[in-house]
Amino acid sequence: MTIQDAPLQPGPQGNSAYQRLLDEIREGTLLPGDRLREIELSERLGISRTPVREAIRQLEADGLVTHVPRQGATVRSLDYAEVMELYEMRAVLEGTAARLAARAASDVELDELEVLNDRLAEAGTGPDAAQINKIFHATLLDAAKNRFLAKSMLSLQKALLILGPSQLLDSDRAEAAVAEHRRIMAALKSRDGAAAETEMRAHIQAAQRMRIRALQERDRAIDDNQ
Repeated sequence: MTIQDAPLQPGPQGNSAYQRLLDEIREGTLLPGDRLREIELSERLGISRTPVREAIRQLEADGLVTHVPRQGATVRSLDYAEVMELYEMRAVLEGTAARLAARAASDVELDELEVLNDRLAEAGTGPDAAQINKIFHATLLDAAKNRFLAKSMLSLQKALLILGPSQLLDSDRAEAAVAEHRRIMAALKSRDGAAAETEMRAHIQAAQRMRIRALQERDRAIDDNQ
């Protein structure tokens, strides 16, 4: 990473604008290809253009925004190959985390994971489901006790934001995710690292298939409206 590419340290308003734009990308309010116009954003967010400009530069440093000739700053789009690559790397990293956690996780951490998955089952497709799922995966990553692995996942998670809303809004996927988590948990409790990694990879691959289908449906809908 060059000095020019290093993340900025925005002021309070810039940080607030950055977080709000980040949330809009995560929630799908801002979609891949959407233009980020400083004047429009400053008016909508109720702040001056300077913190908006800082936020856009921070998002660009994160790889979530790119500059397109004659258009300016836009939310980055991922092609199908990039989406596949993201999920392949996620399977590698989270599969490794599960294998390490089978050895390193405390009984308290395993109990916490079980509680979180029970909460996820109760949440269904409700508004809390995505956040609970995020905490489940973060807790498992912490249980692996490998700082370098955690740092690698942080970079990947930012890229995944471009994909938009959680797939747990789909009831079938939400139910399947809970069942997949339970299989991962069973392997962790048995302290079977190989099985935990296999189950986690299968979990991520199932999410990958669902994501590709969702992107294909979105693209078909766009084509139909043109």
